[in-house]
Amino acid sequence: MVLLSGRGEEEAQRAERVVQSSGAAWTILRASWFAQNFSESFLWDAVQAGEVVLPAGNVPEPFIDVDDIADVAVAALTEDGHVGQLYELTGPRMLSFAEAVGEIANATGREIRYVQVRAEEFASGLAEQGLPTSLVWLLGYLFTTVLDGRNASLADGVRRALGREPRDFARYARNAAAAGVWDARSITRHVDFAPTGST
Repeated sequence: MVLLSGRGEEEAQRAERVVQSSGAAWTILRASWFAQNFSESFLWDAVQAGEVVLPAGNVPEPFIDVDDIADVAVAALTEDGHVGQLYELTGPRMLSFAEAVGEIANATGREIRYVQVRAEEFASGLAEQGLPTSLVWLLGYLFTTVLDGRNASLADGVRRALGREPRDFARYARNAAAAGVWDARSITRHVDFAPTGST
């Protein structure tokens, strides 16, 4: 059994303990924020619009490329040596959200602004857009509690599991830009909501 868990999330770690005590052969992947939240999830439309508005300050996050998570999951499910392992999965360097948006701007050659707002403004803006109360709460929790500095460190899970370094955020941004993810013609693309680096 391979469990995708969230780094710095007490609720996710309670789920880890359930799996660990289940009697099953397990491997836990405890991941940081997904880089792909900017291209395949709830931040895509903001990047597309050229302005990312979030209640995230200068606290750095080691964004993980989900392709690395997938590679570790495949290894855990198909190779020996991963049972009973807890892999903390992060990218190779720390970036604030503003710096991550800057990397995407560089990769696309577009002007994309990062705007920091207070958590209350962010929540009220989401509510005005008609998001369900549960999602407003979840995003508030992720940006105010999980992004409080507790995860401001690098981990070696990708290297331990795969014997190589994780992909850098700049590489992710270049590849996504080259694939046309943020092109104007993509504006009608449907984006599923799956906000985390976490779950």
